[in-house]
Amino acid sequence: MGIFGKKQPVGQPSPEDLAQAANIRQQIEVQTAFQKGMTALRDFIAPASIEFESKQFKIGTRLARTYFIYGYPRQLYTGWLSGMINLDERMDISLFVYPVGSQIVLENLRKKVSQLEAGLQMDAEKGKVRDPAKQAAIADAEELRDKLQVGEERFFRFGFYFTIYAHDDNELEVVSHRVESLLAQQQVFSKPASAQQEQGFNSTIPQFTDQLQIKRNMDTGAISTTFPFTSADLSQETGILYGINMHNSGLVIFDRFTLENSNSVVFAKSGAGKSFAVKLEALRSMMFGTEIFIIDPENEYEKMCEAVGGAYLRLSLNSSARINPFDLPKVSNIDENDNALRSTLITLHGLLRLMMGGAQAQMAAGASGAMSAPALSPVEEADLDAALIDVYSRVGITNDPLTHAATPPTIHDLYDVLLHMGGTGPQLAQRLRKYTTGTFAGIFSQQSNVDINNPLTVFNIRDLEDELRPVAMYIVLNHIWNKTKSDNKRRLLIVDEAWQLMKYEDSANFLFSLAKRARKYNLGITTITQDVEDFMGSRMGRAIVANASMQLLLKQSATAVDVLSNVFKLTSEEKKRLSQFPVGQGLFFAGQNHVHVQIVASPTETELITTNPDDALMKETQQINVQQPATPNDAVQM
Repeated sequence: MGIFGKKQPVGQPSPEDLAQAANIRQQIEVQTAFQKGMTALRDFIAPASIEFESKQFKIGTRLARTYFIYGYPRQLYTGWLSGMINLDERMDISLFVYPVGSQIVLENLRKKVSQLEAGLQMDAEKGKVRDPAKQAAIADAEELRDKLQVGEERFFRFGFYFTIYAHDDNELEVVSHRVESLLAQQQVFSKPASAQQEQGFNSTIPQFTDQLQIKRNMDTGAISTTFPFTSADLSQETGILYGINMHNSGLVIFDRFTLENSNSVVFAKSGAGKSFAVKLEALRSMMFGTEIFIIDPENEYEKMCEAVGGAYLRLSLNSSARINPFDLPKVSNIDENDNALRSTLITLHGLLRLMMGGAQAQMAAGASGAMSAPALSPVEEADLDAALIDVYSRVGITNDPLTHAATPPTIHDLYDVLLHMGGTGPQLAQRLRKYTTGTFAGIFSQQSNVDINNPLTVFNIRDLEDELRPVAMYIVLNHIWNKTKSDNKRRLLIVDEAWQLMKYEDSANFLFSLAKRARKYNLGITTITQDVEDFMGSRMGRAIVANASMQLLLKQSATAVDVLSNVFKLTSEEKKRLSQFPVGQGLFFAGQNHVHVQIVASPTETELITTNPDDALMKETQQINVQQPATPNDAVQM
């Protein structure tokens, strides 16, 4: 034994090292056991079990099957994938795009073109007929080669896989057939990933692994058509519910004031549900503080107006409501105020042309297909302009905005000025007399007593004579326009049966001018009509449609379908459906998006806005039954 004690053999660990290693090993085992006992996120999302078979697999209690796409048509069109994305089925879709160097592709294309040309030459030497498929392949390859050389196109390898899910075997087969048929209609062919369901499933879950490696060649144009975000959803975080999206059962929630303008047009045949849809929009818009103005020619909005505490104004020769067309707008903008008198004079020129015999002449000219002749000659126009300026100056109103608070003149004042002036004034006064002391006196010849400071104001013109109705619509529109310019609030103006305005040039021009300027004052104009041919046959009618960013097309007559199809560029399927829609279904356009929509309302909303005679009769019957309950002594008489 040496002086340093017992010597440790070389290469063998000491007892202290062994003890330390055992301690470390024990800590690792404890930590591993502890980690196994912890609950991680993958434990929450992982299925209870997965059982793979040849052509399908079972994940938990559900069945699933993964497909791959193996064949594409010669040309792909934008949006071909939208039908599959919007399919109302449970499905996972994966798209894999692999860029390929252009130099490698160019070399392969050169070889491919040489092989195809050699094949055509051999067929020609053997006397065979030229193969169109080979000729098309050569043309496509040469076109792609030219675009790759100038950098216009790039080349890619593309993999497309999807997994469908079902509760049982029957549902799985039904869904499989539906998806395969939908793709086959576009000449896109798919197959189940036989004996590779596990690899297929791993390729469609979001972990960025392509274990199938089944790819096709595509250029930039073809790849762009597979852009997956082509959903038919039309839903925003703000707005009102318009209905159910029939493509995918989603909700159509939209705010029309987010568009470039907030105007809309509604086309439908009688009984298709156009008034129902518009009243539903108005009712829901009021919940967000939007003021509503409605021109009601058929007494369809009274019930809704009473329910929400709105103002319902009946305009007729026997009513007490009065609107003075000479009223000046109360404009908050100083620049607008400077032009208030001038804009009112321009509006009055159009109105007076309509009043002084212009309506009948314009309607007759419109029926003959000719342009509407002016109701007044140039000399009469000049005399009328001088009379209008004079009648305002007599009550102290000039271009100075400080004078605009004075009481405005009336038609009576204009009549007196015309009657006592020279030139054509007396003749113009005689043509105006029926509105001052004649048959149509009273309603538009006195100071206004109408107050439209209400969230909902309805102007009923049903009881007006046919000749007076376009004049009344013109005056009411101007009265609403003056109110709109007074402050900047969200408002909707609903013009029902707008075709009545389109029959006359001056009223059509006025409605069009409102549609163009409405956005500036936060006003949205809804134009409703059932006479599509006459409305679209008018130059101003087509312009109003062009200035509407939102459109609703419900069921149409066969003659109107062709007109609307050309205007809105409908597909053949949309054109076919347009004449077959059930009540309450139609095409909803908002900007560049459009969907097939089902208008839906709650029972309470339906009760307030329906005009269906059967619904009204049923409600009356229920009320009678409640008021007169049956008694035990009631007997049935045979």
